[in-house]
Amino acid sequence: MFSAPKVPFLIIVLIVLGACKNSSIQEAQMNKKGPNYYTEAHRPQYHFSPETAWMNDPNGLVYHQGVYHLFYQYHPSDIVWGPMHWGHATSTDMIHWEHKPIALFPDKHGYIFSGSAVVDHKNTSGFGTLKNPALVAIFTYHLMEGEKAGLTDYQTQGIAYSLDNGDSWSVYDGNPVIGNPGMKDFRDPKVFWNEQTEAWTLLLVAGDHLQIWGSDNLKDWQQQSKFGEDQGAHGGVWECPDLFPLSVAGTDAQKWVLFISINPGAPNGGSGTQYFIGNFDGKTFTSDQTEALWVDGGTDNYAGVTYNNTPDNNRLFMGWMSNWNYAQLTPTQAWRSAMTLPRTLHLETVGGADRLVSMPLAAMNPENNSSVRYEIAAGSNPLSVASVALNQSQIRFNWNGTSVNLDFSNNEGQVLSLKLDATAKTITLDRSKSGSVDFEERFKNEQQMDWSPLEGQNDLNIYMDASSIEVFVNGGQSVLTAQFFNLKPYAHLEISQPSEELLVLENFEIRPIDRIWR
Repeated sequence: MFSAPKVPFLIIVLIVLGACKNSSIQEAQMNKKGPNYYTEAHRPQYHFSPETAWMNDPNGLVYHQGVYHLFYQYHPSDIVWGPMHWGHATSTDMIHWEHKPIALFPDKHGYIFSGSAVVDHKNTSGFGTLKNPALVAIFTYHLMEGEKAGLTDYQTQGIAYSLDNGDSWSVYDGNPVIGNPGMKDFRDPKVFWNEQTEAWTLLLVAGDHLQIWGSDNLKDWQQQSKFGEDQGAHGGVWECPDLFPLSVAGTDAQKWVLFISINPGAPNGGSGTQYFIGNFDGKTFTSDQTEALWVDGGTDNYAGVTYNNTPDNNRLFMGWMSNWNYAQLTPTQAWRSAMTLPRTLHLETVGGADRLVSMPLAAMNPENNSSVRYEIAAGSNPLSVASVALNQSQIRFNWNGTSVNLDFSNNEGQVLSLKLDATAKTITLDRSKSGSVDFEERFKNEQQMDWSPLEGQNDLNIYMDASSIEVFVNGGQSVLTAQFFNLKPYAHLEISQPSEELLVLENFEIRPIDRIWR
């Protein structure tokens, strides 16, 4: 008689949990395009999220032949991190997205980690022609067998190309194009055409600093400089670099902006993206600043990079809306993670210094024609607004720059609190009672960022989706992005004045936003 082996209880539990996750993914796949499509609990309605399974960093952001491409880190078999592929979606307006087949798969060189994509207009690679230039992806290979063996050279850089605008891909048979010099963290290439050198520039993070490389053909690379060993925040590993020029609003000056994501080490814990403003001579970047500056003051905007080859030269940004402190534990089924709204970036002089400013695309931020005005005195009843659309809306108003509190709530007693303190000059988000919060202790932590009220009119612009809030103050001078997981939609907003001054709200509006999944 055959006797089955005894299996430890913990293994049985893990097997059952894995089966549940896979069944959730299978169920979601069956619901594609059906009546339940994109209607799961916490599912964003106007932010990009994968149809099923795990997603993290945006990759290969590029515009070509009328199409915005979004590639992303993707594990198609589970809702936690695993063997990385490049998922793929396209859009013609950066609002509505079409899901495409997986673009890049793991191969003998390893998993497909983060990277970028370019249009080889001059056919420097020889992959295409001048009439039909290749779309070239540049990415990190991560050889898991090498990591498990205790080696340090398991990350290398590879390329692939497409001649049909991303519908199919050929992996270069000469990969890797950049070998590993013996560095454990050696990854995330961002490539762009460098007008100063008339060649390609590649940014690569190497542990705690940035390396800058150059190439004439996208295949043969030489290191040119490095940056950051003694600058910026170093609380964790550097990741996902980006470098681009921006004009300073109201001046003739142009500066270069360098993005470096870091995990851990962000001001509110876990993951975050710092930036440096400075100069780039075509081979070497130098920074004007000594302090660390941050792209977003919230906890949930990481690994963001900008688009290459945009038609109007706008600098368009998109980030992964999560944090490695709890990314694999958030209470979703069948899918996990979303992207931030796409944002335009520019520089402004704020308090005598150049600072990065970001706002959602103009199409997401139409003119406010409202003339509604409210006055709230200290100690008086707060402004109370009931709206079934809060969890899929834009909330905005102008005000006189005094302190103001906003509390979003539902009839389950769950509250998401946003406070702008004009005295302390801070913005604080408290999601400790916002809904499901016990999946990771650090998710409950209050998050806070600096804020400088303007003299006279200030403006607040909030985008709230099923499980996220993006806050833009004073045209994007202050930005805070965070997830939440309320069990029922917020249907009530209370606005109060915590100080002794008179709070004056003008042009108050709650605008419902249509879902993007047709």
